[in-house]
Amino acid sequence: MDIYAPGMAKGAPDLALRLHVNVDHVATVRQARRARFPDPTEFALACEAAGADGITVHLRKDRRHIQDDDVQALRGRIGTLLNLECSLDDEMVDLACDSGADAFCLVPENRAEVTTEGGLDVIAESARLATAVPRLGRSGGLVSLFVDPDLDQIRAAAATGAPFIELHTGRYANTVDAEREAELERLRRAAELAHELGLRVNAGHGLDLVNVGPVARIAHLEELNIGHALVARALFVGAGGAVREMRVAMGLEG
Repeated sequence: MDIYAPGMAKGAPDLALRLHVNVDHVATVRQARRARFPDPTEFALACEAAGADGITVHLRKDRRHIQDDDVQALRGRIGTLLNLECSLDDEMVDLACDSGADAFCLVPENRAEVTTEGGLDVIAESARLATAVPRLGRSGGLVSLFVDPDLDQIRAAAATGAPFIELHTGRYANTVDAEREAELERLRRAAELAHELGLRVNAGHGLDLVNVGPVARIAHLEELNIGHALVARALFVGAGGAVREMRVAMGLEG
């Protein structure tokens, strides 16, 4: 069965958890020198060879890391699924529609931020989403909304017609002890509500070898998107080693 096939019935058995590798920060290193290397596509291919189930990139309006040519190169060379993150900006939605990506994740974007700081305000963005979601769907990819584990936002996400949400795990990743456990419970409740509403559920942001295990065990999750921690670890153990370590931490390998 196609793991991205739409129409999963409510209450259907959960699919096996997948690891998508975000290769943005390979491009960050390259862009620091405006050089030709390191190449995000070569890194992606090495990750696939080690067991990555898909590749994620965020094409930002300011092109701070991933470039348009990177998206084209990845689409032409990788053998797994390409997930393209972009904002609701008209230009970026147009580019996404023409990209040939297998999936799209709509994210908030602030030019001053270092990294994405939170989930999309689905309630406030309902008008733009009413246009963007069906447009992206007609282009051939499945649409996901990057949201905080807020129950009202998840209800609003279900109303857009997008088949997926991706839960923002940043607050969980940036807390410790009792506060982290509380954030983990928020993620569990959010995933449960999303499933009840017929949404499929991914998660990501700030996950690493230390904190990924409890998130990987949340019911109904289909995919984790992990980038910075995996790219950073690859500096020491290589792309393949970093992917294999993450798969073990996620419980996908012994």
